[in-house]
Amino acid sequence: MRFFISSELKRNDFLKIIIIFTTIFFLFLWMTNILLYMQIGFNYEGIVNYYLGNEETFRPPKSYIGLLEEAHFHFFSMAILLVTLTHLILFTSLSSGWKLTLILTSFTTSFLEIISSWLIRYISPLFAYLKLGSFIVMQVSLLLLMAIIFIYLFRKDD
Repeated sequence: MRFFISSELKRNDFLKIIIIFTTIFFLFLWMTNILLYMQIGFNYEGIVNYYLGNEETFRPPKSYIGLLEEAHFHFFSMAILLVTLTHLILFTSLSSGWKLTLILTSFTTSFLEIISSWLIRYISPLFAYLKLGSFIVMQVSLLLLMAIIFIYLFRKDD
């Protein structure tokens, strides 16, 4: 990552290739997030039914172990994704305010998106609004992070 500090990145084609492919993989992760969410539904009822179950459609409620497995994987994978993207953002020419906003927004909404599943299941179905809102803002912040990195890689000025 130290190559982002200097113009050496612009001369290191291998490093550029690594970052490009990593960002492409992250973009596919972003797209599959949306496709998976379509199974649940982008509305209050769909989210509540997914976590609390629905007798009419024979959907059982999400189990404790199911939530635990989901959270276990997502806490790890989102941490790796976000530390990578936000670290790369640090070395772009964005203002400190934008950097801080992107870092706080992406980490906070990712955390809220993960824990809101538990809140829906064990506290109140009203947390479905938190889940939907945090998912949307998280997806927007991830897309912004990836776009900024791509722009930085290919800009002409150093």
